[in-house]
Amino acid sequence: MNTELLGVISIFIVSIILAIPLGKYIAKVYLGDKTLFDPIFNPIEKFIFKISGINSTEQMNWKQHLKALLSINMIWFFLCFFILLFQGSLFLNPDNNPSMSPDLAFNTAISFVVNCNLQHYSGESGVSYLSQMFLMFLQFVSAGVGMASAAIIFNAMKERTTDKLGNFYDYFIKSCTRILLPLAIIVATILAFSGTPMDFDSKDAITTLQGDHVEVSRGPAAAFIAIKHLGTNGGGFFGANSAHPLENPTYFTNAVELWSQLIIPFAMIFALGFYLKKKKFSYVIFGVMTVGFLLLVIPTVISEINGNPAIEKMGIAQTTGAMEGKEVRFGPAISGFWSIATTVISTGSVNSMHDSSMPVSGAMELLAMMVNAFYGGCGVGILNFYIFIILAVFISGLMVGRTPEFLGKKIEAREVKIAAFIAILHPLLILSGTALASYFAANDTAMGYWFNGNATGWLNNPGHHGFSEMLYEYTSSAANNGSGFEGLGDNNPFWNITTGIVLLLSRFIPIVGPLAIAGLLANKKYIPESAGTLKTDTSIFGVMVFAVIAIIAALSFFPALALGPLAEYFTLK
Repeated sequence: MNTELLGVISIFIVSIILAIPLGKYIAKVYLGDKTLFDPIFNPIEKFIFKISGINSTEQMNWKQHLKALLSINMIWFFLCFFILLFQGSLFLNPDNNPSMSPDLAFNTAISFVVNCNLQHYSGESGVSYLSQMFLMFLQFVSAGVGMASAAIIFNAMKERTTDKLGNFYDYFIKSCTRILLPLAIIVATILAFSGTPMDFDSKDAITTLQGDHVEVSRGPAAAFIAIKHLGTNGGGFFGANSAHPLENPTYFTNAVELWSQLIIPFAMIFALGFYLKKKKFSYVIFGVMTVGFLLLVIPTVISEINGNPAIEKMGIAQTTGAMEGKEVRFGPAISGFWSIATTVISTGSVNSMHDSSMPVSGAMELLAMMVNAFYGGCGVGILNFYIFIILAVFISGLMVGRTPEFLGKKIEAREVKIAAFIAILHPLLILSGTALASYFAANDTAMGYWFNGNATGWLNNPGHHGFSEMLYEYTSSAANNGSGFEGLGDNNPFWNITTGIVLLLSRFIPIVGPLAIAGLLANKKYIPESAGTLKTDTSIFGVMVFAVIAIIAALSFFPALALGPLAEYFTLK
């Protein structure tokens, strides 16, 4: 067990160390400074802009950024929807997988466009290789959109007074070509040489040691899995995701995939410091996020190591910890660490089944997505945290009796209203969806078209855990995460359509809000720092931001957690 814990700590520390130089590189990319890779990427980017007819030097205000962002995402959605809807009749389908139903295609297309990858299908039988490749493309571009949005926020915070915040397409293409693509090539190569398939062959028939004849799916998995983690997407090539022996063959690949999830969200925080030339400010942000992360991960790892108290009461030894739903090649410690890393960072990939997690672990996984402000996904983690910074600055200003200022700009009613709306939207979407599903399940409602049977049929578990399954599904959707308590029967019109709506609203409104705030602040008159200015690069401000996150985000969900995983915990006791 000490060896397992050493592995967890080592991966975490190495990720932090490597994130600092990567953050410096990312800042240089967005600033337009010279980098070592310019001779490679400059011609590629010029070619892309030439054939697309886009002027990458044209400056945009925040409204133009949003128009470009939303337009291109709408195009990707319709393309993906039609490919999934007709994949059974299209090429690159050697296993003859059928086309998706309209509701499943709707859910899957939205899910991959918004960087959530909530999968209500199994990769082996649910999609063709053509669909897998287009979904892989979406994993690149959805991550690139999030990173480009963060770059716009960086620019708004850097400039004194302006409405020109760079060019969305320039930030977007650079995010994909100069950051995501090189890292994905490295990770995919490691995975391919470690045993992950990278081909276009159909299923392979093998005979197991028990003499069973089974068919094993193959395909271009290594490339898909690399960007799945680097882009904090989480979509599994196979149904079991990173618990599958071909997606994640060894402890080494497990470490590489964990590092891949952590590295860009970490680096984006340090990139902010280098971009603004305020490294201390980025250290404060990273410190707040890390404290929040550790408060979630430590109880989870301890809970999984100690095992199930119900099994202990039966007199059965659990020397290896709680192993239900875990892979023996990984163990409970790093599986617990992964479960929090993937929910905090909005990746959503799994190397164990979260539905089998101990109640404390389930509560921490849910809370990580409910807070949705510690590290976060590629780029959008900064956007979520930016909202809490605005609220913390406003509340701090009220406490000292002066107009709140952030980086030389006055925060007034309009910005606070937008920030408050975004902060409230997250719990509203989660709790509204859960309440609706719980009402139908509690009344065993006949769902008609929406579900083939009565509503209790979608629950694999009754009572507290069944409630947690429904709560987790909407929480995962609203947090753009994609993991699930997979006891829930979710591939039906009710869950496909309702979670699809939550996915859509919870992705784009929280991007629109921070960009609007940043654009409004950037256009205001710059106020030089004075003796009364609130310092945002101090530990006191960090504590204030943490308190705002705890009060607004975490406490909003305490009643729901009490009905689900916490109640389940006390029943086991």
